[in-house]
Amino acid sequence: MTGLRYVYAVCRPFGAALEDGPAGVAGVPPRQLPHRGLIAIVSTVPEEDFGEAPLRAHLEDLGWLTATARAHQGVIDALTSVTTPLPLRLATVFRDDSGVRAMLEEREDDFHRALDRLDGRVEWGVKVYAEAERTERAQEPPGDRKAASATSGRDYLRQRRLRHQAHEEIRENTERFVRRLHETLSGCAEDSLLHPPQNPALSQVPGRNVLNAAYLVPRSASEAFVERVDGEKSGIPGVRVELTGPWAAYSFSGVEGRARP
Repeated sequence: MTGLRYVYAVCRPFGAALEDGPAGVAGVPPRQLPHRGLIAIVSTVPEEDFGEAPLRAHLEDLGWLTATARAHQGVIDALTSVTTPLPLRLATVFRDDSGVRAMLEEREDDFHRALDRLDGRVEWGVKVYAEAERTERAQEPPGDRKAASATSGRDYLRQRRLRHQAHEEIRENTERFVRRLHETLSGCAEDSLLHPPQNPALSQVPGRNVLNAAYLVPRSASEAFVERVDGEKSGIPGVRVELTGPWAAYSFSGVEGRARP
């Protein structure tokens, strides 16, 4: 079979068909490549796009990268609905089937340990955004803004001090909420991980990201976890809680693709 081998994930043998028949990277449907009790999920992709030099150039092309990432994630999502996959890094490519099998054999023990730990579990992501400054500004009556410009210097400093105190109070309440939320959700999960806050310039999401966490949850306990997050969402003005998932356990797999020629 000509072309390079694009590897999405490693898992154990499963009998169910993938939901929705994911198209796969480069429009090539994924297939199973078995080796000694493990399965690599692969597509055969053209060398003119995924060889070392063209791939390096493509990774600088945001449009190409976005389309490839979506196709990659579509396969991972389909796998997550029927089994426990260990996702590999985007654009993990090998020369041929024998290269993939050599990778499976080399890392066999690591893969089995990770699959034993993650079997029947999924990852949920929880992000908290603080929108206090925008909320405060929106709630300030227009008349007050005009009046503020006409006040004396003493009144101006007093109003500024009061606004600062209100802002600090909101910030402290938000921090307490985030600590309590993470502690509560960690108690409902088998494991948790704090990621660095998102850069708003890159994420294009409004508000300041004050919690970016992942939680490892048994699939059977996911409904209760979602209900717990929903129950914690209200109560703090200017704070937004976002829940995403269920995902393959990216944050807890401890494996990444290492392509070889």
